Amino acid sequence: MPDPAVVLVSGGLDSATVLAIARAGGFECNALSFRYGQRHVHELTCARAVAQQLGAQRHVVVDFDLRTFGGSALTADIEVPKDRPVDEMAHGIPSTYVPARNTIFLSFALAWAETLDAQDVFIGVNALDYSGYPDCRPEYIAAFEAMANLATRASVEGRTRLRIHTPLISLTKARIIRRGAELGVDYAITSSCYDTLPDGAPCLRCDSCALRAKGFAEAGVVDPLLVRYGLHAR
Repeated sequence: MPDPAVVLVSGGLDSATVLAIARAGGFECNALSFRYGQRHVHELTCARAVAQQLGAQRHVVVDFDLRTFGGSALTADIEVPKDRPVDEMAHGIPSTYVPARNTIFLSFALAWAETLDAQDVFIGVNALDYSGYPDCRPEYIAAFEAMANLATRASVEGRTRLRIHTPLISLTKARIIRRGAELGVDYAITSSCYDTLPDGAPCLRCDSCALRAKGFAEAGVVDPLLVRYGLHAR
C-alpha cells in the first residue's frame, strides 16, 4: 500500500508540479489548500481542478482569515506591485509577502500528517525564481522540519520522523515547467496571478505573472493558460 503524504496545493504552477512529483514517487497524495482571505482566491478553483487531474486521494481546504492581521498586498487594501522588471524582484521583500504564511501552512500540514500517520509533507517552495520571500529558503525549511520533529507525539515516541520535501527548491521556473510537462501537468488549469481578473484570467503584470512568463519563455513553450484565455505574453 502506498505511503501517505500531505501535499500543499495552492492551485499554482509550482504546487501542481510538486503534486505530480509526489504522485510519481509512489505516494498516496492528500492535497491541502487554504482559504485565508487572499485576494487571489480564484487559485482555490484551480487547486480543486489540479487535485482532481493529478489524482489526489483527498483534497481538504482549510478556512481561516489572515485579513485579521493584514500586512500584505494579498490580505489587505495594499496595491499589488505591477510591471516590475524581473531582476528587481531579487532585491528586498515585496508587499505580497504574507507574514508567517508558510509557517501557518506547514503547521496545518504537520497536524494532518500526524493524524494520517504520514511521514512526508511536500511543499513547492523555490529559492531561485521567486519574489524574495524569507519562508521559501532552504534554511527555513530545515528549521521547521527540526521543530516539527520535536513537536509531535509520533516523533517523540520514536514511531516516525517527519520529512519535508522541497523538490523545486533549487530549480529554475523553466526546469519546473519541463518537469511538470513530463509528468502530465495541465498548466492551463493552474493560476499564478496575484490579482486575477473577474473571470480568472491573469493580469500579466504582477510579479508572479512575470516570473511565470519568464519560465515559459525560457522553457521554449507557450503557456497554455494564455491560450485558454486568448491572451499573449507581454
